[in-house]
Amino acid sequence: MQLKRVVVTGLGAITPIGKNVESYWNSLKNGVSGSELITRFDTTKFKTKFACEVKDYKPTDYFDRKESRKLDPYAQYALIASDEAVKDSKLEAENFDRDNAGVIWASGIGGIDTFLEEIKGFVNGEYTPRFSPFFIPKMISDIAAGHISIKYSFRGPNFSTVSACASSTNAIIDAFNYIRLGKANLFITGGSEASINEAGVGGFNAMQAISTNNENYQKASKPFDAKRDGFVMGEGGGAIILEEYEHAIKRGAPIYAEVIGGGMSADAYHLTAPQPDGIGASLVMERALQDAGINPEDIDHINSHGTATPLGDIAEVKAIKKVFGEHAYNININATKSMTGHLLGAAGAAEAIASILALKHNLVPPTINYENEDPELDNKLNYTFHKAQERDVNVVLSNNFGFGGHNSSVIFKKLNG
Repeated sequence: MQLKRVVVTGLGAITPIGKNVESYWNSLKNGVSGSELITRFDTTKFKTKFACEVKDYKPTDYFDRKESRKLDPYAQYALIASDEAVKDSKLEAENFDRDNAGVIWASGIGGIDTFLEEIKGFVNGEYTPRFSPFFIPKMISDIAAGHISIKYSFRGPNFSTVSACASSTNAIIDAFNYIRLGKANLFITGGSEASINEAGVGGFNAMQAISTNNENYQKASKPFDAKRDGFVMGEGGGAIILEEYEHAIKRGAPIYAEVIGGGMSADAYHLTAPQPDGIGASLVMERALQDAGINPEDIDHINSHGTATPLGDIAEVKAIKKVFGEHAYNININATKSMTGHLLGAAGAAEAIASILALKHNLVPPTINYENEDPELDNKLNYTFHKAQERDVNVVLSNNFGFGGHNSSVIFKKLNG
């Protein structure tokens, strides 16, 4: 069968470095760090005292008080980002077939904030033996997709993808596949996460996964640096409108880029550590290239997973060198997590938006906070350190890898006719 073309017609974001797409992009291109001391809870007893929170966030700026009480923060971020994307795509007042419009939304953890607060209330006796009737519908990780579909009356496929930090890239790939197979005309896709609380920080501390560089927290997210000591937790959401090409043209939608391929793989190795030689990461990039029908030499820019974990960065660089060979030295590689922190299940969506905007503006945002050369990495590669770099960007690959060995890669291209 002839596969349909899929394009990006709308973007929305709420991130630690910008609460809409414009401010997010301005911060990315200027190398702004989103890391600050945690304001959500008392960190006295915690090894890590900083994170990339969404700054100055008040639910009542977006929702009435009654509605906000029914929504976990992760679902709030989902609705905020989706609202911007819908408006950007000029869908808000459009008359189109909502039976063939769907939502595929991701979250790696879902409503952990709700879960924590309800359990604290139970243990402290405040609600004993009562729980809020909104406890379960606020907590479950599919509920954001439900809220989005209800708000916009989208009656097409509706579900949530959960694959840790690969979750929202998987959501984008799923939406891409449904459209090109003719199963729907349009999707709101992406992901959101809100895990900066005692349970989230304490849990990642116990795993020794996040940085404890409290003395220099604004520079703690340092991908590819020899002194990297783990990722910095982030939060927020990113929404993308994917649409069948002819459907978008017919309604005169703005088109940012074309989605041309996606790949998925498993490390099949360890619960949290990457396969040391990057075998799963190599497979997923190779599969994305094959799916897109392009050669390694066609890639101009890679938005790497780049979490600043000691093992993860090495495995990803090995994989990039294996897949791209000598062409790897012509690619601008970057790690936007150096600025946003790690948005966990929302990382893929936020980084897909950064990749799409790199195509639009022919500008690759920097990898910030780099200071010390790591002899275990190939330092001849262009990691786009310190400052954004202008170049022709026609094809971008975005990587995301998650605990459990989940790997996903998606490829975006400038639209050509």
